[in-house]
Amino acid sequence: MFSVGDLVQPKKGGPKMKIIEIQGEQIVAVPASDEQGQKYTLNAAEVILYTEEGDFGVC
Repeated sequence: MFSVGDLVQPKKGGPKMKIIEIQGEQIVAVPASDEQGQKYTLNAAEVILYTEEGDFGVC
């Protein structure tokens, strides 16, 4: 479902995170804005692929 390098976000909301490791049904991710920061282990079912919605000021 996910691959190393994918950008994900917790379903409950939270920061954009980058997957650095996959361990079965769990992923290890770091904040996308600080790849040397704290590592988080999350269940794959708790996250979704990160998408940006809206026009972000595009005219």
